[in-house]
Amino acid sequence: MGNWRDNIRKVVPYTPGEQPKRTNLIKLNTNENPYPPSKKVQEMMGKVEGWRLYPDPAAGKLVHALAEYHGLSDDQVFVGVGSDDVLAMAFMTFFNSEKPVFFPDITYSFYDVWADLFKIPYETKALDENFYLRKEDYMEPNGGIIFPNPNAPTGVLVDLDFIEDIVQANQDVIVIVDEAYIDFGGISAKPLLEKYENLLVVQTYSKSRSLAGLRIGYAMGNKELIKAINDVKYSFNSYTMNQPAIAIGAAVLEDEEYFQETIKKIIDTREWFKEEMRNLGFSFADSKSNFLFVTHETAEAKDIFEAAKKEDIFVRYFDKPRINHYLRITIGTREEMESFLKFVKDFLTK
Repeated sequence: MGNWRDNIRKVVPYTPGEQPKRTNLIKLNTNENPYPPSKKVQEMMGKVEGWRLYPDPAAGKLVHALAEYHGLSDDQVFVGVGSDDVLAMAFMTFFNSEKPVFFPDITYSFYDVWADLFKIPYETKALDENFYLRKEDYMEPNGGIIFPNPNAPTGVLVDLDFIEDIVQANQDVIVIVDEAYIDFGGISAKPLLEKYENLLVVQTYSKSRSLAGLRIGYAMGNKELIKAINDVKYSFNSYTMNQPAIAIGAAVLEDEEYFQETIKKIIDTREWFKEEMRNLGFSFADSKSNFLFVTHETAEAKDIFEAAKKEDIFVRYFDKPRINHYLRITIGTREEMESFLKFVKDFLTK
């Protein structure tokens, strides 16, 4: 009796950041953009038609808009339901060797979940004491490489020369650079696509475009890689992108002025917030993302996390080795960060 349970796939799932159901709180735990999306979103919502029909399975309008925006051809772009969908498809498509896939030990915690789910062998490579990737760790035989740049949850950025060295040394496997936070202070690896056919660059609308709720992610690479990932996608779910996502995703790319304006606000707030946090005894690697990954000289991260939650301020705490003394704090509006600082000052003087 009950032998059917033996055939159920068992995995340890990814744990997303808490999404409180109530309002009137300060939410700094899931790296969402604190500013509303471009007005192009509202303008386009009333124009979306064809709801009774299946959406274009190729999402051609969105693919073309992204290709044009990035100076690529349409056959160099793949779109999916958020970068998580894109990355999951990439894992299934490109990581099929008996050799292990490499990624950092402190990084986006979905990577090992996908590897386990798809039965992909993997090895994590330890970041150094300052949370930087060690290039030499990625020069060993492997079945593929993936890392975020800037890294999450640390916010640390590596430069293009670093990335190129890794891609160049691993031309017999696919190297994926996950650029969810690249717009907040980094330079995309996109220019390397002209030189290396084994590189895939993944970006998202969820952070800098203020559209986490719409779910749009995309990958850029050579046309052979894009065809391969599309073949897997069509074998898995041919209609991944809905009509509003296709229409709105294309439209918001036209509002570059607003995009740059909101990015600047977040970067300016981040740089000001860094100084305020240092003055309160916090230390952290230099973040080029829309969050800081901080530790305090005396106060425990978990205690700050729990006390903040009681005040309806949500930040992210990871109860994991090496990082259980750190908090990840999303950069919100200036007013939200001032409220957080007031809370911290009160907490530290109790």
